[in-house]
Amino acid sequence: MDKKILRKKILQKRAELSTENIVNYSNIIENKLYKMDYYKNAKTIMSFISFGDEIITHEIIKNSIKNGKSVVVPITIPETKELKVSKILDFSELEIGYYNILTPKKDFLRFIDFNTIDLVLVPGVVFARDGYRVGYGGGYYDRFLSKFKEKVNTIGLAFDLQIVEEVPKDSFDIPVDFIITEKETINCLEK
Repeated sequence: MDKKILRKKILQKRAELSTENIVNYSNIIENKLYKMDYYKNAKTIMSFISFGDEIITHEIIKNSIKNGKSVVVPITIPETKELKVSKILDFSELEIGYYNILTPKKDFLRFIDFNTIDLVLVPGVVFARDGYRVGYGGGYYDRFLSKFKEKVNTIGLAFDLQIVEEVPKDSFDIPVDFIITEKETINCLEK
């Protein structure tokens, strides 16, 4: 199945989730994340800021800051289709930005060297069990992850309905190491 069709099909299924399910499933996923060594051992975490009917990452960001972790969030640069990362010290430093996604206010931009990141929480529309994913179509994360000097730990966060056996792959696609859903934690490194 082609990426566009797969993306549309899964986005449609995700849009049918009730707010109650999104909140409940997000809480389960969040608690599973906190128990993982990848998370526990990470000093600097990059987290996407959820929007719409995605798994909610707002509490992950707030709790990580509260627990003394350094948290950076992505800033999309549409002209160059690249991601930059900015450290946030408090959730209130965010405002609505491109694509209606929360982003740091100009006064709170603190760009950091992305090579200091220990763990990247990766968004996606569809995830395959081998860690490959279909995103929103911009290729931002694959380009970003390919720039690291050393491999960085990655965890995809998704609802179970976003998991499929296989997705179409391109040579530049970079798989995640783990995927956490409300039903299971998938170790993609063993696939």
